Amino acid sequence: MFVLKFGGTSVAHAENIKKVTAIVREKVATGKALVVVSALSGVTDALLRCGTLAALGNAAYKQDLQEVTQRHLDAVQNLLPLTHQSALLSRVMQQCHEVEDLCNGIFLLGEFSDRTRDKLLAYGELLSSQIISTYWASESLENQWIDSRQMIVTDSKFTNATVDVAATEEKIKDHFAAANAQLFIAPGFVAANEQGVTTTLGRGGSDYTAAIYGAALNATEVEIWTDVSGMMTADPRLVTNARPIVQISYHEAMELSHFGAKVIYPPTVSPLMHKGIPVWVKNTFAPADYGTVIKAEVAGNGNTIRGISSINNIALLSLEGSSMVGIPGFSKRLFEALANSNINVILITQASSEHSICVGVNENAAERAKLAVDKAFSPEIEAGKVNPLSVETGLSIIAVVGDNMKSHAGTSGKMFAAIGRNGINVRAIAQGSSERNISAVIASADVKKAVNVLHEAFFETTYKQVNLFVIGTGNVGGKLLAQMQQQVQYLQQHLHLQIRLIGLANSRKMLFADNGIDLNNWKAQLDGGEPMELQQFVQKIEEKNLRNSVFVDVTANAQVASIYDQLLERSISVVACNKIACSSPYVHYRKLKDLSREYNAAFHFETNVGASLPIIGTINDLLRSGDAVQKMQAVLSGTLNFVFNNYDGTRSFAQVVRQAQDEGYTEPDPRLDLSGTDVARKILILAREAGEQLEMEDITNQPFMPESCMQGSVEDFYAEMERQEPHFRSLLDTANAEGKKLKFVAQYHNGKAAVGLQHIDPAHDFFHLYGKDNIVLFYTNRYTEQPMVVKGAGAGAEVTASGVFADVIRAARI
Repeated sequence: MFVLKFGGTSVAHAENIKKVTAIVREKVATGKALVVVSALSGVTDALLRCGTLAALGNAAYKQDLQEVTQRHLDAVQNLLPLTHQSALLSRVMQQCHEVEDLCNGIFLLGEFSDRTRDKLLAYGELLSSQIISTYWASESLENQWIDSRQMIVTDSKFTNATVDVAATEEKIKDHFAAANAQLFIAPGFVAANEQGVTTTLGRGGSDYTAAIYGAALNATEVEIWTDVSGMMTADPRLVTNARPIVQISYHEAMELSHFGAKVIYPPTVSPLMHKGIPVWVKNTFAPADYGTVIKAEVAGNGNTIRGISSINNIALLSLEGSSMVGIPGFSKRLFEALANSNINVILITQASSEHSICVGVNENAAERAKLAVDKAFSPEIEAGKVNPLSVETGLSIIAVVGDNMKSHAGTSGKMFAAIGRNGINVRAIAQGSSERNISAVIASADVKKAVNVLHEAFFETTYKQVNLFVIGTGNVGGKLLAQMQQQVQYLQQHLHLQIRLIGLANSRKMLFADNGIDLNNWKAQLDGGEPMELQQFVQKIEEKNLRNSVFVDVTANAQVASIYDQLLERSISVVACNKIACSSPYVHYRKLKDLSREYNAAFHFETNVGASLPIIGTINDLLRSGDAVQKMQAVLSGTLNFVFNNYDGTRSFAQVVRQAQDEGYTEPDPRLDLSGTDVARKILILAREAGEQLEMEDITNQPFMPESCMQGSVEDFYAEMERQEPHFRSLLDTANAEGKKLKFVAQYHNGKAAVGLQHIDPAHDFFHLYGKDNIVLFYTNRYTEQPMVVKGAGAGAEVTASGVFADVIRAARI
């Protein structure tokens, strides 16, 4: 005997019922079969809505009833030939009139009891099963219709009745022993108590009905036909890369179904597990797909876990008090109070200090729970020995499930490290001694992010998804986006990183795309974006709450630099080309570094000094290895080095500076470079990274520019430089007369830092520094006589962008 169950979507309308018929016809060719069917999709909800409206005295239920009736009449008319419709239409109308009479009674009484609710909702399955049975007979698929209310015996706990297994099995066996049909069909979900009063098995109970029949009949297998091709490693509505689970054990399936996997109703597995009957989960709309088989012994899947699931709408109840410590009976009283109020406990955790007990319940039971528990502990609450029950809502449970977890150390560490890196706060944790399930309570807003993070950690061997939010599309920003476009495939193939640009902005527009902005066409897309508003940009990043998020600042804007702390506090990594944050007051710089560490978010700013040269990284490596920086000498402005290398007296100083700006080597306002302010910021950042607590005003700046050049607009600046050409020529001639070169040098020594123009003799490392190159000499405890030297191109949009890109990759790989 085979038992097949078809859910509501599988029998939603005539077209789907014909698909079901083809599957059943093929199965019957191999042996006897019992088919259990649900109500037509949406009918149970519609009937419930009718009863609820009627109880409220709202006559709108009559319109809903007409729609329910018409759906069933349409099914009959679309399935059966006209000559076969009459008898079935009469039967359907008769039962629809019964439904109408029932709702009219509810309307008059203003009462919708659980007993009446079961009687009303049962009509969904009764109607669908009779329609399908008659249709099969018209298609020469002979069958016997069975009323499950005469087979399945329950108690009188209406809406979620408990099955009397012994009595039920006896009735089923007796009936089938006397039956000689090849095919049977029965309504799911419905049953009856010993007095014959209709009961139901709970929402999703049609799966359970199939399991009851399967266990009683010792079926060869039970097949659950639904609208997905088996159980998945995670909810595909949350995780686009969720994979089918080919095999899963009974225990694993029960854990996943209890923790939110909706493919199979939780009680379904238990009666079949005791008989060792395999359960298949198959797709009505893709019957050739393999699906999932649930059985006792399963092959390994190469992972420590089998799947990830979640339950929403959870409330966390916490009972705390000093008088609970070491006193037996508190737990008993808590659970007794909840049980007496018919409240199901989903999760339990208790600290070893016994100072508190924490349980998770459905959110809609939270108010009842508080009333019941506070009443049970009222003497202790009044005496101040126990606190009133604390209730937190807006929570969910995520769970990782797998039989193999008990033989693999580190699963929980991997789980909590992954969600911790993404700023997901865990409110409570539970793990059974079987080590088959690790559950954590988190904010409901973080569920999608958490499930994706865990799926990536446990199942994704192909790539890690990185979600970028970039502000700045000028010279450097444009080059960065071009480099990303060029390297996307390489990064996925060689570093297993899938880079997605989710948000992009400049000073005028901002753009977001959940599936990623096309890097080949970002300019046109951004032009069509919405007006840029910085706090709204930040809010969008926070609302999206995507895993492995990285914010990239490719501006020189103080306002943009001011939002880093907001992002780091949300565990969003920050990559900054912008120097303003790290050269701001020391307390703010320190705060950003501390937030990065506290919230497990990367904060990288290598391009603050020397474009893509590994200068900050070198300092960090020296300190991490136990060395200490005693002294630094550096040429840190590619702009100034370019200018002084090209200023030879054949052109004016102003013309050389304009060339540097045209070639993209200067800040948007070149005065930042020529005033020494930019170099001062850089040596300040290096000194801080070396461990010094310096402020910007502590940096001695010896300017070479006349004060008159620093006034007015940028064009005024160029005009005044032309007028001051004799001053610049004098600087050049003096250096040439000494056989030296002009270099703008930054120095750090014994806790002090300074920047200024110097004459460099031919023996110095700085003398042969050409073009836009930067150089840093590190004198440390280990490098005393001969310094460690970092040298290379220190300016230019291309190399700066590559440095930002490298920081993005570093942030992505934490």
